[in-house]
Order: sequence, then structure tokens, then C-alpha cells
Amino acid sequence: MKKLLFIPLLLFALSSCGTANTSSNKILESSKDSTYGFTEKNPIKVGGIGSGPHNERNYLNSLTGPNGEKVSYERRGSCCEFKSHNSPFGMGLLDKYAVTYEGKNDTVTVYLNMYDKAQTMAPLGFKINK
Repeated sequence: MKKLLFIPLLLFALSSCGTANTSSNKILESSKDSTYGFTEKNPIKVGGIGSGPHNERNYLNSLTGPNGEKVSYERRGSCCEFKSHNSPFGMGLLDKYAVTYEGKNDTVTVYLNMYDKAQTMAPLGFKINK
């Protein structure tokens, strides 16, 4: 009897681990929308239940400058409460990152939604390193 209970619990634990892959999201080179990722009203949706922070890092690590420059980023906190059926609490917060690349004189703030998933693109002025 104990073995029968253990197997479903093990399967549940493995399926809920934060090992989801963002490759299921189709990634395009660059958005033509100047607000994409740069405003809380139009965040980059990299979500996945149980894998949101991992997906955020994977996404940010895939960004490059317009000519392939290395990107650096720093998390600047959370903001901007919104409703999400993908959050265990029914609501989520966006994560804000300061992002720049070699040779860029300033940083930009990028908003990421780690709960919801949608087609991802690079924000205007950035590219995706495939």
C-alpha cells in the first residue's frame, strides 16, 4: 500500500519541479512594438507553472545587443499586481530588471511576467542569441 501511494507522489513532485523549458515558446528576433517589455502594461510573458524564475533567467541570458553585444541585467524588485489564473494565489507581480549591454550608455527597465506564457520576442533594440 505504501508503494502505491509513493509512486503518484513521486510523479507529482517530478512534474511540479522547476525544470520546464522555455523552448516551447516561439522566439522571434525583435519586437516592433516600442512598449513590449518596457512597460508594465506590456510585459514579456516567460511563464510556466513552477518554473518562472528559471524562465526569466533563461530569457535574459538569451538577449544580446543589436550587434550581438553581451547583455547584463540586475533584478530591481517586483511591482504591478495583476490577475493570473497561472499563479497559485490568483494574482501575480511583475519582475523588473535593469538591462544594458556592452557599449550602451544607459540601462533600460524590462518587465517580466513569470506566471503567464506567450510568444516571446526581444524588446526593441535587442536581439535573441539562438
